Amino acid sequence: MQVEPSGVFEDADVAGGATLDDLLSRWHSWAKGYIPVPQSGADPMFRNVRTPKTWDTTSDAFDDDLNNRIMECIDFQVSQMPDNPPDHGYRSAIYSLARNLSTGRSVWISPRLPRDPMQRAVIVLEARNMLTRRLLAAGVM
Repeated sequence: MQVEPSGVFEDADVAGGATLDDLLSRWHSWAKGYIPVPQSGADPMFRNVRTPKTWDTTSDAFDDDLNNRIMECIDFQVSQMPDNPPDHGYRSAIYSLARNLSTGRSVWISPRLPRDPMQRAVIVLEARNMLTRRLLAAGVM
């Protein structure tokens, strides 16, 4: 068990660190494919129609649907996190963390977070803990 500067305790096994990292990485990739405005000329009657994938099995279709529902839940939970810099930029911290996890690099930093690495690390840790509690309550983790 480690004690962080903010006094927050974190245990990788209890907090589900690897699981959260995997979910955030997949969520970032999923969110990049989001198109906020449907294509022009699309008929509203057919907006939810999906092209049939004849090569998919029933279990593949269920897995895709489950994955989409998990990503939508993560998206909702992250969007509900407070983001009032400089003290509580939790949403910005999760966005940059997800992008870093998705790319495999640690180069992305939100300008909404503090420049001091220790303060930024505390906010990221608090954001991770907050999101983990939210996802546990929602039944995702």
